[in-house]
Amino acid sequence: MTQQPIDTVRTYLGHLHASNTDGLIACFEPDGVVHSPFLGTMRASDFFKKLAQASSGSVITVLDLFGSVLPAADGGAVRVAAYFRYDWTLNDGREVTFTCVDVFTFDAGSALIRDMNIVYDTHPLREEVGDKYAPD
Repeated sequence: MTQQPIDTVRTYLGHLHASNTDGLIACFEPDGVVHSPFLGTMRASDFFKKLAQASSGSVITVLDLFGSVLPAADGGAVRVAAYFRYDWTLNDGREVTFTCVDVFTFDAGSALIRDMNIVYDTHPLREEVGDKYAPD
């Protein structure tokens, strides 16, 4: 596995920490998608714009990064998983902390994210903050 996908994930996490929406979007292929427990599957650009609307800040503490290469018969894609603590400040000032795993898939030879699956237990978060993405 090349180092580039892991470097891209580190860059992504830095942009998430800095609440840099344009930087987050730039980490993805132009047609890249995010699979979110709250929002379902969305284009990455749409997802991160919604996240920005619901957020006033983030602190990302990386706990671990894992990488693998799929067999050539499966296209040789690269997957990187980031396990991190997300200290999220909502736009109403409330703070929420949870751990999650984002699983990133890269096409073989690409440094941009094709898709990302967000994995975390949404139940405690929904009880604490409600649906922050619901229309006003």
